[in-house]
Amino acid sequence: MSTDNQRPLILVSNDDGYKAKGINCLIDVLAEFGDVVVMAPHTGRSGKGCAITSEQPIMYSCVSSTQGVKIYSCTGTPADCVKLAFHALLTRKPDLVVGGINHGDNSAVNAHYSGTMGVVFEGCMKGIPSVAFSLCDHDPDADFTPTLPIIRRIVGEVLKRGLPKGCCLNVNFPEKAPYKGVSVCHQANGVWTGEFEAHDHPRGGKWYWLTGEFVTQDKDSAADRVALANGYVAITPTRIDLTDYDLLREMKNWDL
Repeated sequence: MSTDNQRPLILVSNDDGYKAKGINCLIDVLAEFGDVVVMAPHTGRSGKGCAITSEQPIMYSCVSSTQGVKIYSCTGTPADCVKLAFHALLTRKPDLVVGGINHGDNSAVNAHYSGTMGVVFEGCMKGIPSVAFSLCDHDPDADFTPTLPIIRRIVGEVLKRGLPKGCCLNVNFPEKAPYKGVSVCHQANGVWTGEFEAHDHPRGGKWYWLTGEFVTQDKDSAADRVALANGYVAITPTRIDLTDYDLLREMKNWDL
């Protein structure tokens, strides 16, 4: 946490691009808590997860600078944005890294694909309390207003309490308000089905368009996807350590 005479420093990024409505609503809220530095993709980078750019250079430029809020556009992925901000922009360690507000659902296994989660995974790997916010509405002009009071509460709590090392928060809002409440959840089980739509290519063969339907295989009301379907805001504490410790202990008995 920043010293008493220094406002908290908050680093923000997303995967919808710096012009998206969601991130700009988020910036307005976060500016109430501290100084905000935004490094976000210059265009949409949805589905990039934790991808980084290694085969070509990336660039950034300042698009806006006002008292307490500086916004930069970057040609890289969401994870690139966080890495480059730490390397080239930040003059001190941020108190918080925030991703979003994403246009679309990042619950269940979608967290693995999400560029919004890529932002907070990167912040978490750098030892910074990190939170992702997503609204289950892909509309570019989605109404984020109902999310803002809850975002304020979560940000205030995380700035006050911090988060355990290696843990970040994945927060998803139902598409429609009013919300029934807030539920602290585990990640739901589920799978994507019919993931590609095939079309005949005019020069022969097929081309494929990513589509599909997500099928929830979890009935537990404490699963994030189920909570969302029931009208609750879902907060999922998420670890970056992917080790299966139960299997690790079992494998010590294997004949290896």
